[in-house]
Amino acid sequence: MPRNPSTGIYSKPAGTTPSVGQIIDPAPWNQLTSDLGNEITNSLPRDGSAPMVAPLKAASGTASAPGFGFASNPQTGVYLKGSGLLGFTQNGVDVTFEKGMVYAAKAGDYTALASDDNAVHRFTASATLTLTAAATLGANWHYVVLADGGDVTIDPSGSETIDGASTLIVRNGYSATIYCTGSAFFTDKLIARLDAKADASAVGSFVIGGILSNNAGTPNTHIDIAAGSFRSGSAFVSSGSTLTKRLDASWAAGSGNGGLDTGTKAANTTYRIWPLRKTADGTADFVFSISTSSGGVTVPAGYTVVAPNGLDIGMILTDSAGNIIRFVQDGNYFRWNVSSFPNDLSTTANRTTSLLTCTLPTGRRVLGLFQTFISTNATGTDVIMEIADGLNANVTQFIENYGSNGSSRLRAVVEQFTNTSAQVNVGLILSPAPAANANTFQTVGWRDYQIPRIGA
Repeated sequence: MPRNPSTGIYSKPAGTTPSVGQIIDPAPWNQLTSDLGNEITNSLPRDGSAPMVAPLKAASGTASAPGFGFASNPQTGVYLKGSGLLGFTQNGVDVTFEKGMVYAAKAGDYTALASDDNAVHRFTASATLTLTAAATLGANWHYVVLADGGDVTIDPSGSETIDGASTLIVRNGYSATIYCTGSAFFTDKLIARLDAKADASAVGSFVIGGILSNNAGTPNTHIDIAAGSFRSGSAFVSSGSTLTKRLDASWAAGSGNGGLDTGTKAANTTYRIWPLRKTADGTADFVFSISTSSGGVTVPAGYTVVAPNGLDIGMILTDSAGNIIRFVQDGNYFRWNVSSFPNDLSTTANRTTSLLTCTLPTGRRVLGLFQTFISTNATGTDVIMEIADGLNANVTQFIENYGSNGSSRLRAVVEQFTNTSAQVNVGLILSPAPAANANTFQTVGWRDYQIPRIGA
C-alpha cells in the first residue's frame, strides 16, 4: 500500500503482522517489501547524490520557526507569510527586502500611491505632488522626486505634514527623497539644507533680475515682475518665473491677483514693489506699498518682506487718472514710455532758481534724467537755464542759448539728483528781453542708483 499523498503516512498491507507458528502468505509480504523499496527510492539522499523529481513541500512555518531551517540554527530560514508571500528570517527576526525601483516621467500633477513605494518620478513641468494618507501608504514607504522642468510642490493629505510643514517645494533642478512613518512624512533634508545655505547672512544684500514692466494686456493696472533673486541680510527669496500683480486690488497670493497692501489705488502716487517670502515654504510673491521702508509695509499673514539694503526693488507712478504711467526698465534705469515726455516746466518768463517738482518717484533720491529746450527769438536775446541738485542749489549745470540772427532753439539732455520729494532746482534767465517761444524742462526718466542690483 503506497504512502497517503495527503498526509504522507504509510500504512502496511493487511496480513503483514505475523504471529508465532503462522504460515506466511507471500502476497501481502511481497507488497510490503515492494512498498519499502519504492519509498527508499523516493527518499532524498542526505549526501545530495540525487535531485528532487517533484516540488518539495514544507510546513508554512513562522519567523521564529521557519518551514525551512538549519540544524545549527533552526530560527534562520524561509517561511510562508500571510497572503502567500515568501518570508525570510534571521535568528527569528523577519528580513525585509527592498522593492524593485520603478522610474516614470510625469508631465503634470500626480497623486502618489502605495504602489509607488521605491519609485523615482521625474517631473518635467511645474506640478503638485499629492501624497496619499500616511496610514494608507504605511511605515517605510519611500519615494524620490526629481524636479526637471519646474518646481514641484509636495502636498500631504489633509493636515499631515512633511518635515513639519504643510507643504514642501522641490525647486526646479533639485530632488528630494520622501519617507513615510505611517502618520507623517519626512525627507532627506536636502531641501532644508539648501534653503539654510541660501539664507546664510554672509552673502550680503543684492537684487538679480526682477525687472518691472507694464503688463501687455492691462498696462494701466497690472505690473509684470520678471524672474529674479533677492537677498536682504539672512533673508533670501527667488522667483523662477514672471509674476503679475495688479495695483487696483487688495493683495492676494499668486500671479494675476491683487498686489496692494492696504487702501485703494490713488492718483499721482509713488508705489514701491517689495519682494515677499512665504514662511512655510520659501516661495516668492510681491506687494505694492506707498511705504518708504519695509517696516511700514502691511505684510500679508505668513510672509516676510525681503528688502535688499532696506529698499524695495523698484517704484512705479500713477497719473492724474490713477493709471500706472508706462515705462521701460533696463537694470536700474527707468524711462518713460509715453508719446511725449512730461513737461514739468514750460515758460517764457524768468525764473529764480528754485525747487521744481518733477514727474519722478518720491520717497528717496534718484538721478533724474531730463531734456530741455531753450529758445530765443531776436538778435541779442540770451537764455540761460540753471539746473541744480535737489538738495544743494550750488551744485549746478548751465545750459546757454545765444540768439544772434533771429530765433533759435537749443535741446540739451542732462542728469541731476532729486530730493526725496522728486524735486530739482531749476532757474531761467532771459536777457535782455523774454523769449516769445516757450522754454521747457521735460522729465525723461531716472536712475535708481541705491538699489543693489547686480549687473545694473
